[in-house]
Amino acid sequence: MLEPGTLWTRVIEQTQHALECGALRSIPTHREIVDQDGVNFLVRILANLTRKEKAARQQTQKAIISGEVINPFLPYEEDLFVADLSETHLCLLNKFNVVDYHLLIITRAFEEQERLLTLEDFAALWACLVEYDGLAFYNAGKNAGASQPHKHLQLIPLPLWRDGAIAIDSWLASAEFKGTLATIPKLPFAHGLMRLPSGMQSPTKAAEETLARYSTLLDTLGLRAGDAYNLLATRDWILMVPRSQDSFASISVNSLGFAGSLFVRDEEQMQILKDQQPMTILTQVAMPIAQRREEIGCDAADMKARKD
Repeated sequence: MLEPGTLWTRVIEQTQHALECGALRSIPTHREIVDQDGVNFLVRILANLTRKEKAARQQTQKAIISGEVINPFLPYEEDLFVADLSETHLCLLNKFNVVDYHLLIITRAFEEQERLLTLEDFAALWACLVEYDGLAFYNAGKNAGASQPHKHLQLIPLPLWRDGAIAIDSWLASAEFKGTLATIPKLPFAHGLMRLPSGMQSPTKAAEETLARYSTLLDTLGLRAGDAYNLLATRDWILMVPRSQDSFASISVNSLGFAGSLFVRDEEQMQILKDQQPMTILTQVAMPIAQRREEIGCDAADMKARKD
């Protein structure tokens, strides 16, 4: 298992090895800051998706020929392996990374990406977070931007942009707390934010605290297993956003969009993003506040009726 204090060294060493042997196939990007009402959104234009798309086509063709579902995590590529995190989870480098040192925290046995996160998931995440100051995220299902059906969390280094603040920094600064639960007035879609206790060094204790807040956010937002949502977390906070669709105007959005980091395929999509504006895109793929409240009310009424 991962020895405490060794994760970052392992990440650096394995990244170098994976680059040298060709297992790691980074996607080059051009970055641009798009300002909307004084809030910065970091937008990356993916310069070359050919390798990733070719790999996806080969995977699909292989599945059609064999009649089996092809899972890139079972078996995983040994050259991308970083560390064993627990009896249930391990850590890999993201093969087609856009951000340097992008980690995947996967379950050893197959679990569906739509399943709710567990104490074991959070314990594996915190085994990394205590040594790696990063932004963790989980795309719960295809409508939340998940590209693989095998359950996995992701972790990228902080800060997301070294030259200044982006959207998430502005939003967190304006959060309004009622007890431990907060909303962000600047976000016109359903969401929930909670603080995490500061200074947590025990992965087990941190996992328990994070799971409790995760469960609270699920209940508050009326989400159940199978519902699409994005989850973002750092050492300090956890944010959840219910999803209605995976893309808008051909622009796909995953969890990082709700941190203020978006991706487009080309200059044409970049222009669409600028014309529509980032917040419009996020609002369209998320869940309107009024709709979510109505659905939660219906769910509560249905549960009461069943009990009666």
